[in-house]
Formats: sequence, C-alpha cells, structure tokens
Amino acid sequence: MRYRPTPEDRFSFGLWTVGWQGRDPFGDATRRALDPVESVRRLAELGAYGVAFHDDDLIPSGAPETERESRVKRFRQALDATGLVVPMATTNLFTHPVFKDGAFTANDRDVRRYALRKTIRNIDLAVELGARTYVAWGGREGAESGAAKDVRSALDRMKEAFDLLGEYVTTQGYELRFAIEPKPNEPRGDILLPTVGHALAFIERLERPALYGVNPEVGHEQMAGLNVPHGIAQALWADKLFHIDLNGQSGVKYDQDLRFGAGDLRSAFWLVDLLESAGYAGPRHFDFKPPRTEDLDGVWASAAGCMRNYLILKERSAAFRADPAVREALRAARLDELARPTLGEGESLAGLLADRTAFEDFDAETAAARGMAFEQLDQLAMDHLLGVRD
Repeated sequence: MRYRPTPEDRFSFGLWTVGWQGRDPFGDATRRALDPVESVRRLAELGAYGVAFHDDDLIPSGAPETERESRVKRFRQALDATGLVVPMATTNLFTHPVFKDGAFTANDRDVRRYALRKTIRNIDLAVELGARTYVAWGGREGAESGAAKDVRSALDRMKEAFDLLGEYVTTQGYELRFAIEPKPNEPRGDILLPTVGHALAFIERLERPALYGVNPEVGHEQMAGLNVPHGIAQALWADKLFHIDLNGQSGVKYDQDLRFGAGDLRSAFWLVDLLESAGYAGPRHFDFKPPRTEDLDGVWASAAGCMRNYLILKERSAAFRADPAVREALRAARLDELARPTLGEGESLAGLLADRTAFEDFDAETAAARGMAFEQLDQLAMDHLLGVRD
C-alpha cells in the first residue's frame, strides 16, 4: 500500500507521545492512561520500528524494586514479541516538584546530586534495552527572574553534570551518545541552551565533546522564531545531529506538538528534503501530542498521520530533485557555484590578493544586475509539494 510505513523507514515514537492523556494547565485528562505494552503493540501494528521512553514512563517515581523489575520485564517481552527496538531513552527531570528549579542546574546542591543519580540509573536501563542515544532535555533548567539564577554558575554546573555522565558511560564501556535537546521557553520562562546554536557552542566546552550532539525539535526551533531546516543543516554540518524530534508547529507560540506536517508544511518539506538528501541515518522520531479532542482511535490515527506525512514529503522531495526543470533552475540559481571553493585548487590567500579580476577589474555593476532565478526555483518546489507538477 502506498505510504505504508515499514520498520526500514526507522520511524519511532516516545511512550509519552501516544500515551499523553490530554491533560494541560487548563484541563484534566480526556483519555485513559495507556499501558506501555499496549503502546508498543499498537505502534508495531502501524509500522513503526522503535519506541523511546523516560524512566517514569515505565516505572512510576518511587515504585518499589519488585514493581520496577516486573514493569521492565513486561516491556522487554513486548519488544521481543513485536520486534520494536529502543533507539533512544531519556530521564524525566521535570515532572516531580523536586525539580521545580531545575535538575543539573538547581540552586539546591542536593537536588543536583539526586538528578545525576536518577539519570545514571536510567542510563543503565537504557543500555540494557539496547538504546544507543540518550537525550537530555533541560526543561526546568532556567529562570523567570534575573537574580534567581547565576547563568555562568549554572552553565558550570551543567558542564559538570554532562562531564560526569560522559565519564560514567566511558568507564562502563557503554556505546551510548548524548543528544542535547534545545528549547527556548516553557515550562520555564527562559531555558538554558535555548537553540541548536547554543547547544553546539556548549558542547565544545565539554571534556569529551565527541560523545555529545543535539536532538533538535521542529516546534522548539520555531518557538524561537528560527528556520528549522537551517538549524538542522548546521547540526549536520557539525556532524552533531545525533537524533531529531519531528512534529508540527504554527509560528512563535506555546509548544503545540502537532503531528508532523501540520502547521508549517513548507518547512516540513524542506526538512525532509534535507534529511533525505544528506543521508541522515538516525531515527525519524515523532515527538508530538495527539490533541485532547481525540479518543484512542484518534491517537493512533494521529500517529499514523505523522508517518504518512513524512513518506508523502519524502516522495515529493525525490520527485523535485529528479525533475530536469529543477536541475536547470538550480544551475540558473548558481547552486553549483556555491559548492565550489572560493579559492581555486592550490590557490592561496596571496593568489587571491594578486588576482585583479577578484577586485580591481571586477565589474560589480554587471554582477549586481544578474538575476538569481530563485522565484522560478521556489515555484517548482511549491508545484512538487502540492502535487501538481507533471
């Protein structure tokens, strides 16, 4: 069947996505709680290949060891029965009131120590279940008022935390990488490491920078008013796109977590085009929330829609790139020239300075009069996106 996902598409979902009960700051839950085992089975039926989890998604905070073992056993059995894998895991460092001022950057030192131990415990479980990526979202690492948080000290503490986690996975011999997930705000007024660029700069200050990359989320970058494909492209350029969260968002507002393709469809098209043309090999992970208007049938329809929309956009992107008219338009827009180094082969700075055609004899007026043909190229993309290009 056309647009029918298979495990080879590497689509994954978090337990917290389909399992969201529809509770928000203004309203109670509209759906019953989902057993993680039920989520695994239904996602497998839809064609997903993977499922991710927070520690508290599987084991309620404070549960006794016997309950922990029982829940993990049932989850593992469901994975074995369906063939789903766990490509990524993370730790809930934001729901419990103890994390009201953050986890790794909490002003209270004992809270920071507890957060590290909680994370390390779940890293062990993540590795046990086969995860190769560990996402870190600092949803409470921030502030609402200027004097409440010394940001320089907070970044010191965050560096300390990630360095310790890196030391732990290294000494344990785990094949696990960390992916930092940026977000500008919500639930804190201002969150530390708010964008891909902030996270990339922070990583370079860590003791083991090779262990750390980013996990950008579509909605989070749009909440900052940024171009999502551009941010993902920079992460790819830096070889730091360790994971990605796909969803939908309509502009700069609260975190909507719409199904992928909803909201800014053009941005979604260019993002799929980027991921596929760049050869991104990681999971296509959907971090969305089925609207609270939906019953459980609507939950699974929404999850299926995420995967279907990705496959449709992938097909549209491939057709766009294969179109001879597009190839000619790309040449007219001089994309082939952008791919060429500005200096010639074997040329040095001295050669550039000695080349009169580069400045003294350069006809800037003639160059300025040349059109770039971007509108024709962009309309071809629109035609392919809308499915009207023959």
